Amino acid sequence: MTAAPAAARATRGEFVTSDGTRLHVELSGPADSAVTLVLVHGWTQDLRTWNRVVGELPSGVRVLRYDLRGHGRSAPARPGTATIDQLADDLAELVAERVPEGRLVLAGHSMGGMTIMALADRHPALVAQRVDGAAFVATSCGNMDRITLGLPGVAGAGAARAERRLAQLLLAYRKDALPLRPGAARAGARWLVFGRRPRGQDVTSVVDQLLCAHPASIGGFQNAISLHDRRVALAALRTTRAVVLAGEADRLCPVSHARAIAEELPGSRLRLYPGAGHMLPQERAHEVAVQLGGLVRVSTS
Repeated sequence: MTAAPAAARATRGEFVTSDGTRLHVELSGPADSAVTLVLVHGWTQDLRTWNRVVGELPSGVRVLRYDLRGHGRSAPARPGTATIDQLADDLAELVAERVPEGRLVLAGHSMGGMTIMALADRHPALVAQRVDGAAFVATSCGNMDRITLGLPGVAGAGAARAERRLAQLLLAYRKDALPLRPGAARAGARWLVFGRRPRGQDVTSVVDQLLCAHPASIGGFQNAISLHDRRVALAALRTTRAVVLAGEADRLCPVSHARAIAEELPGSRLRLYPGAGHMLPQERAHEVAVQLGGLVRVSTS
């Protein structure tokens, strides 16, 4: 049974972190649920990443999702706080405030998956005591500085250098809007983060989220992603039920990165989706929802 659209049943609000950063938060589903599914989006995106997935979840699932600092309707990251460690601390604070009791299932897309890994590293007691399941969706536990965007040899190395240069430019950019034209952004997003035959509305949504992100914040987070190394930290999740999902045409977090996560989580399920790119929550929303729903069902049984 498909749930009602998320926008029609979500309670929207704000959460202020301990360093004073305002985050936009949405909580939906029954307040007395024994388990809450926490959805963490990726770099340059916002909670709308999960719209299709939430719409495919079984009715009655309680869902917490939010815009990371520097993204969507949340405030920009303060100087020095555009780090994955900080995102993990934000998540720990948000859960303690908005979902202080009950079991948790965590799902992270791209940088959101990295945030969950950092949470396990920095807040192991929270994970051990409350987390029953984890889903790593199109993400990585390290070596992101070696990504070649699916291009061979010299072309791949050049693309990686260009990406790092873009991050440096964004860090220095002080306006609220990204210096990108929507048409160029659409073409770039279609090639970079989608697989075969993406829906036009999904490309538009990804670009709209990108253009809502704070430039200097996402520049800082790109640097943090390149330094991300949490393979060892995954040990804290080895007794947690986990799924690892990846698109076989993902240019940003290739299948080899999904396999590396699965190797560190011997009891996890690895699911690969032919033809899909990096945006699995849009490209394979039903399949992602099935995997998340399965984790939630096991947690409540």
